[in-house]
Amino acid sequence: FQMQGPDPSLAYRPNLEDSKEKEDYRNFVHTEWTPCNHLQMGMMDAIMSLDQLVDESDPDVDFPNSFHAFQTAEGIRKEHPDKDWFQLVGLIHDVGKILALWDEPQWAVVGDTFPVGCKFQTSIVFRDSTFQDNPDEKNPRYKTEHGIYEPNCGLDNVLMSWGHDEYLYRVMKFNNCPIPEEGLYMIRFHSFYPWHSHGDYTHLCNDKDLQMLPWVKEFNKFDLYTKTTDLPNVDELRPYYQSLIDKYCPGVLQW
Repeated sequence: FQMQGPDPSLAYRPNLEDSKEKEDYRNFVHTEWTPCNHLQMGMMDAIMSLDQLVDESDPDVDFPNSFHAFQTAEGIRKEHPDKDWFQLVGLIHDVGKILALWDEPQWAVVGDTFPVGCKFQTSIVFRDSTFQDNPDEKNPRYKTEHGIYEPNCGLDNVLMSWGHDEYLYRVMKFNNCPIPEEGLYMIRFHSFYPWHSHGDYTHLCNDKDLQMLPWVKEFNKFDLYTKTTDLPNVDELRPYYQSLIDKYCPGVLQW
């Protein structure tokens, strides 16, 4: 596979000289994208559009992003043939990265996610080297374990850093897609590595979160370990996965 034209990721790197404070930018991103009033597009078209993206946080993948989508889905299909919604989640889990094709800088789209408004745990990737200038570090209200939250308040009541996980979750909810709660957790928290891979932030979780955690861990196996050069035949697989799209997120979606 060869990219046509210049590396598109160059256009999405944040301008560090920008006068807009990053904190203000994050807040703006939330309010800008959550109404899902930017575009109308079917899910398969959204998946295929990811091939225009070079994800700076995933340098080991040098084939089109759509192949990773189908690889993940096929890995799940092999081990969970009875759970078509799980297979669909494997297919669509990274589709929120299309934000980077719509002029969002990649730091606000890809990479690990984590709660804001409480102490940043050391398990967050690049925690020690990139958070020095974050104003939350200097706010005593945000520096405690629970910060602005009550113990065991539940992740649904926690404000997460913005990224492709949260965006696709919001799109699914906005379009009333009937994906089971387990699948919605996989979409929303698959980049929340400090939680599902390092065991942090459980003091914010309620019983529902802890019941969902094994599902997120199960999904993570396929997300991480299906990135091989054994590429699937997308043309052969598309009809089957289009049928799952037609079942769970049919027609033209609001983005």
